[in-house]
Amino acid sequence: MNNATTQYAATVTKTKVPAWAWALAALAVFAVYLLLQENGTLLSASAANWIHEVTHDGRHALGVPCH
Repeated sequence: MNNATTQYAATVTKTKVPAWAWALAALAVFAVYLLLQENGTLLSASAANWIHEVTHDGRHALGVPCH
C-alpha cells in the first residue's frame, strides 16, 4: 500500500483595487438600495413622480414586493 501524499502550496496574492472602482461599487450599491426602498414617500412630488414610476417598475423586475 502506498501512503504517499502530495502537497500543494496555495499561494494567495493581493490584488490592488483602484479607488475609483470602490467608489463605483459604493454608488451601485446605493442605487440598488434606493431602487429597493423607494415606495413613493421620498419621490412622491409631482415633478419627481416619473422617478417613482421607474423605481416601481424596477422593484417589480427584481421581484421585490411593493404593495
